[in-house]
Amino acid sequence: MTDTSDTRPADGAERAPRQSRESRLLRLMRYLPLIAPVLLWAVPCWVLLYSGQQWPLPVTLICTALFVLGLAGMPLAMVRGHGRRQQDRAAIVGDTLLGASWVLFTWSVLLGVFLRLALTVAGVGEGQDRARIVAWAVLGVTAVLLAWGYAEARRVPRVRRLEVRLPRLGAGLDGIRVALITDTHYGPLDRARWSARVCETVNTLEADLVCHTGDIADGTAERRRAQAAPLATVQATRARVYVTGNHEYYSEAQGWVDLMDELGWEPLRNRHLLLERGGDTLVVAGVDDVTAESSGLAGHRAHLAGALDGADPDLPVLLLAHQPKFIDRAAAHGVDLQLSGHTHGGQIWPFHHLVRLDQPALAGLTHHGARTLLYTSRGAGFWGPPFRVFAPSEITLLVLRSPQGPTASH
Repeated sequence: MTDTSDTRPADGAERAPRQSRESRLLRLMRYLPLIAPVLLWAVPCWVLLYSGQQWPLPVTLICTALFVLGLAGMPLAMVRGHGRRQQDRAAIVGDTLLGASWVLFTWSVLLGVFLRLALTVAGVGEGQDRARIVAWAVLGVTAVLLAWGYAEARRVPRVRRLEVRLPRLGAGLDGIRVALITDTHYGPLDRARWSARVCETVNTLEADLVCHTGDIADGTAERRRAQAAPLATVQATRARVYVTGNHEYYSEAQGWVDLMDELGWEPLRNRHLLLERGGDTLVVAGVDDVTAESSGLAGHRAHLAGALDGADPDLPVLLLAHQPKFIDRAAAHGVDLQLSGHTHGGQIWPFHHLVRLDQPALAGLTHHGARTLLYTSRGAGFWGPPFRVFAPSEITLLVLRSPQGPTASH
């Protein structure tokens, strides 16, 4: 467990530096749609074709044309796929090109600098030979990572198991099993069979409580119903609970709330339920995603005080909140454990560096404030590009432990 309690300030004055970073990130994001496509395609084009390789002219012209086609086609496909038209085939093309260009860009930069430097220091070949070695290395690494990343994205997530000790958890609740799935992101690629297999895997965990912390899909509930339908088969001995993610608010969030209710899940929209066993009680609370209020949907907002209204303050609290950055509010309210998703663990390395500019945690269990723990899942699915590189998906089983439980002495 990573202890970040000394670096997670609670008061508003100390949070100012982080808010300043977020403000700079938002300003950068305004220009990113214009700058990013050019960089993603122009840098690999230069490294592979114009940095000393001296390929035959037809090869250079044809490959340059392909890069120009990618630069023009990727934004067009993404606009048609994710804009008003919502064309799934266009989205698949645009998303795939985005992921491929990101990996190609990353390794063009890394190998274009460090491999070329190593070859120069080692005295391997002449300038043209070194340039061609770099070009083939970039293409080879990119091809391998994309093939592997695609398989990782489409596979049923591995189960990650861990025990979490909560000092305020009563002995009667020791060993309670909480399964967490999040960020399923049903979308343009039909994954109904994958969804069914994910649910089958969750059912093998024999969980008392199953939680989905949002970003069910990219698209409306009506459009992605077939892919989400297997969620109705998920089994829990006590409850199945759900909170909205930011992507629901891009796709008629209330429709997803209604569908999850129809499928037998209990939407925790700024409210809580009580889980009782052995004479002890756990408060299970949930809040809307932090983007809810700006969505314009009436009644949708992240309201932790409302979620805990009426709960005994002496009881331990398990909170569902889609984004890890809600942890500051959770810690201020004395929440014992927050479950989140959203980050995908970065999804395609090294994108995690950008995620960390916006979120306090990337994946795993972290400590915040006096007693609050945060578990951030890397998520079950993928957003956009159908690749996961060095950021494997997961289904999580958390076994909650009490200091007074039978395992306390071990």
